[in-house]
Amino acid sequence: MKTSLKTPWLKVSAGSTLLLLLVVGIGFLGLGEAVASSGPRFEVSFPASVHAQPITGHILVIIGRDPGSEPRLQLGWLGDVPAVFGIDVDQLKPGTPAVIDASSPGSPFASLRDLPAGDYFVQALLNVYTEFHRSDGHVIWAHMDQGEGQQVNLSPGNLYSQPQKLRVDPHAGFDFKLALTQKIPPIEAQPDTEWVKRVKIQSNLLTQFWGHTMYLGATILLPKGYAEHPEVHYPVIYLQGHFHLEPPFGFRTAPPSSANRESSDRRGYEFYQAWNSPDFPRFIVVTFQHPTPFYDDSYAVNSANNGPYGDALLTELVPYVEEHFRIIRKPYARVLTGGSTGGWESLALQVYHPDFFGGTWTFFPDPVDFRRYGLANVYEDENAFYEPGASWIHPKRYIVRRPYGQPWVTTEDYSHYEAVLGSHDRSGEQLAAWEATYGPAGDDGYPQPLWDKSSGVIDHSVALYMRDHGYDLRYYLETNWPKIGSQLVGKLHLYCGDMDSFYLNLAVYLLEDFLKGTKDPFYAGSFEYGRPMQGHGWMPMNYQDLIRTMGDYVTRNAPVAEDTQSWHYR
Repeated sequence: MKTSLKTPWLKVSAGSTLLLLLVVGIGFLGLGEAVASSGPRFEVSFPASVHAQPITGHILVIIGRDPGSEPRLQLGWLGDVPAVFGIDVDQLKPGTPAVIDASSPGSPFASLRDLPAGDYFVQALLNVYTEFHRSDGHVIWAHMDQGEGQQVNLSPGNLYSQPQKLRVDPHAGFDFKLALTQKIPPIEAQPDTEWVKRVKIQSNLLTQFWGHTMYLGATILLPKGYAEHPEVHYPVIYLQGHFHLEPPFGFRTAPPSSANRESSDRRGYEFYQAWNSPDFPRFIVVTFQHPTPFYDDSYAVNSANNGPYGDALLTELVPYVEEHFRIIRKPYARVLTGGSTGGWESLALQVYHPDFFGGTWTFFPDPVDFRRYGLANVYEDENAFYEPGASWIHPKRYIVRRPYGQPWVTTEDYSHYEAVLGSHDRSGEQLAAWEATYGPAGDDGYPQPLWDKSSGVIDHSVALYMRDHGYDLRYYLETNWPKIGSQLVGKLHLYCGDMDSFYLNLAVYLLEDFLKGTKDPFYAGSFEYGRPMQGHGWMPMNYQDLIRTMGDYVTRNAPVAEDTQSWHYR
């Protein structure tokens, strides 16, 4: 699950924030000058000096009220988000304007005409697409990740205009010209340290599927004593989650400043202190980097739209990491964890590969039973936006709520927002990610939507495809329990707040119902929901205690002949 609310498991935006105070009030050198117009209109273009060749991609005009940062950096779907309007462009030439007007789709306002008159901060952004000739015969255009994890507002090579403060009155009409004069620079590679190493390899499987060079990466956290004991091999934690290049578990060796003692810096430093202590279990921790042209993360599975990411991770990246770092290459020594998107991945990897991994500690996973895909049962419900009923009143479904129960974002509003950010599931957002991962490819080569983003009408053929191809994890487990159950006994441990912000606990309940009813064998795992009103990101323990739990588990499950003390506390 991808969100602009930050939790320890979720993707953290990189890059610095440019204060609008630096650009507000300069008169904008005529860039935002309005001319007479019969309707609201933005003309967006880029000069040849910034990009000499035509561009196929998606243009956004972002209109916000917050002067504290650039409008493009405020894109999100929780809280006080800016208004955004978007259109596709096909081979747009330098100097040729693309027009966003009252007919262009927008969110949360369906049209520029609906935007209240006022003073706003305005910025244009052009998301550049790459042409892919896939091995399945489809040719599509999508955003090629540039090492940022499909964050289009930070992706190197994308173009943007300088922010401007403009008086916007749709009823009076306007025609503002926005020049895309800025290009996002490349991301600087982070250096390796004594503790943290990074690898990047070309994937032959993915390169063949996409017809374009594709890479996989990993960030590795080494245990205390790794260099001093070259004869010792260690168990591994495969930590799943959104794309990021930071050290696993927020690890940081520098103490926080006095001003940040309650921040993630403090938690990261406390984790380092435990990691470096004499009585802490010694693990190697590995996070993956596997963004796709549709999302920041492949969900670690093969799919019709993303290609063979599951095979690439398990047959290319994992062997490379285990060969180059001293990892015990046995199932009991490979454990999994992750939350949200990483929660679904950690459970899926364990379930799909029960004889390869030794156990998972899964936190607040994305939907694990599609009878609760948010609030919708996508197998039976006709519409994702509204609750069914015989009365004339059809309550709206929500996709986000506050931990105290307040509904916050409707499924309808979020669907419209994604459609504005990118057509054909190219928004880089959550619903598109699920459809690209779980669903079939349409006749045009793009993901076939589970529901219509305008009306909410559910396509049950897509839902059944998702189920029958194994992405509904509860259904997969129930169907295959006689074959795989014996390999999963004691390996499944799930945690989720009872008021998860994205209603994810509802699907976890259904999974629990099945697993607690298993026989021959009984699953012998655990579920925990905590005290009432626990939202997305809830964990009953900190990372230090989680790893201690894993260390004890690996020790108990090691073969008798293994000298676990050689790695456990050295």
